[in-house]
Amino acid sequence: MISPFIKTLLGFNPKTSDEVVDKEWKKRTKNVCKPCWELKYCPYGVSVEEFPLPGSTRAEAIEHNKFLRQQLEKKAYSGERKKIFEKEVKEFKSDNYPIKHSKDDLQKACSVFGHLCPVFFVNEPFTETEKLRRVGRNIPRHVMLRVVRRDNNQCQLCGKVLKDNEIEFDHMIPVSKGGSSEENNIQVTCYDCNRDKSDKTCPVSGMKELYNLIKKSDKVVTF
Repeated sequence: MISPFIKTLLGFNPKTSDEVVDKEWKKRTKNVCKPCWELKYCPYGVSVEEFPLPGSTRAEAIEHNKFLRQQLEKKAYSGERKKIFEKEVKEFKSDNYPIKHSKDDLQKACSVFGHLCPVFFVNEPFTETEKLRRVGRNIPRHVMLRVVRRDNNQCQLCGKVLKDNEIEFDHMIPVSKGGSSEENNIQVTCYDCNRDKSDKTCPVSGMKELYNLIKKSDKVVTF
């Protein structure tokens, strides 16, 4: 369920159906890259905290509702707070919460603060530079040669030195998430690391050890 606050931030009427909002939001953010992915720093800073969190999963919401019931029974609240929590408990419907967040939704969140990144709300076509990024999976041969020389025939995820016929080229920010096929977004990888990474976003420099630890996990991790 998309909260009325998120709908308002996206420019919709709070009563607009979730299906309409979700479809438009996905369309807007299809080729958006987080600034921290491409620029390696966050231009929004602590203002990220002014944006909403991804929201609770169904299990978390049920647990929170149970806690509120217990606190109300203990008469822990009074006045206006008591009225608010009584209404929340009375109107609670577990079906309004997702069983789990999708990978796409989690990747909209800041990996430091946890709140949804402002870039997914303010993105518009006119924010792109005049020079369009090279979008698509095709990597020009001259780019391949420069990347191989730069990376010294070495997998940038596990460190293995590769023979010419073992080299694979990986989009650090996946094409599916707006990553370009330009030199700064391409890296040399081995076959195994390229398959393990799949369409996940590559960790920034200095975090390869962490990536190697978590890539075996079934948890969704964003960088």
